[in-house]
Amino acid sequence: MKIRRVLVQFVYLAVTLSVVGVLPSISQLDVWCRAAAPAVGPPAIGPVIGPLISDDDYWRMTQDFSERAGTFQSDNLLSNERWFQHVVPALVQKAQQNRVYVGVGPEQNFTYIVALKPKLAFIVDIRRGNFDLHLIYKALFEMSADRAEFVSKLFSRPRPEGLTTKSSAEDLFRAFANVDATDTLYSRNMRSIVNHLTKTHQFMLSSADILRMQHIYNAIYVYGPNLQYSTTQNAGRRVTREPTYADLMAATDQGGFEHSFLATEEAFAYMKTFETENRLIPLMGDFAGPKALRAVGRYLTETRGTVSAFYLSNVEEYLKQDGKMKAFCANASTLPTDETGTFIRSARTGTPDFGFELVSELGSMTADLASCNAAQ
Repeated sequence: MKIRRVLVQFVYLAVTLSVVGVLPSISQLDVWCRAAAPAVGPPAIGPVIGPLISDDDYWRMTQDFSERAGTFQSDNLLSNERWFQHVVPALVQKAQQNRVYVGVGPEQNFTYIVALKPKLAFIVDIRRGNFDLHLIYKALFEMSADRAEFVSKLFSRPRPEGLTTKSSAEDLFRAFANVDATDTLYSRNMRSIVNHLTKTHQFMLSSADILRMQHIYNAIYVYGPNLQYSTTQNAGRRVTREPTYADLMAATDQGGFEHSFLATEEAFAYMKTFETENRLIPLMGDFAGPKALRAVGRYLTETRGTVSAFYLSNVEEYLKQDGKMKAFCANASTLPTDETGTFIRSARTGTPDFGFELVSELGSMTADLASCNAAQ
């Protein structure tokens, strides 16, 4: 253990130098990271899912449950689902709290998690970039005392005066729109993120992960609260139909109620605790792949966990295009659930009012999977 800690500190030193511009070779960093890695073994499995997962078990699950990363058409640093909160009132009426949440993609999962208050969450995404983005978020949640500090660290902007625990999300982002990001904060925060992950948690980040995290965090720093789904593809050009980060955080359901994880201090505090207790586990995997969803299913079966909700976004659209629905349905059927288990989908609309955007809808996991499996 002492040798491992020394190696971890050595890796962190190399990472710190990379952030400030003195970058060792990728192959050299890989050697150091692999040397510091613990022996691979199955995560400890108790009789029930507890409130806290150790750092070692968390990291083993991220590695052992994951598949080889694939590619997608965009970086997807932010959701493009403007209306995703519309289903929250119906979702909390149908899906049960204190169970397990499964999702895909970036920050919209936090809002659904806050609404459902699960014991555990698995975010399964084909892109390794999503894995690294969630590690950035994990560090920022854990290092921030409140919403204002979190937004300050996320966008590398000084904390504005006048914000209180009662400020709305709209107040929060209006205040941050009036302050500029700084190189000093960006560099300091990037070092702190890597430090927190590699020294506090002792996660064995690869050199490629660290470089990818720098790329992701730099994009968030450059574009700030105006970041959109397509920003990194369009060299920052604004896409009218896409919401910005600020738009999504200040969005509401159809009744005008805010459910964003940054809507209240209580919502933020829940996510902070959730991340601190290692209960959001990001994985790399194809929904129709051979490993990730099935590994989650086995783990939940052995720990007597039950899936309350599975956020699919519009992934089924791509699975159908690629002829993979049969494999997906078989994989999803390994997830323990019951009649209250709920799919959260994003469907394309072709109406002039929505302009071919994505609209969220709910479905029954048991009924939809039974129908899907019967049709194959």
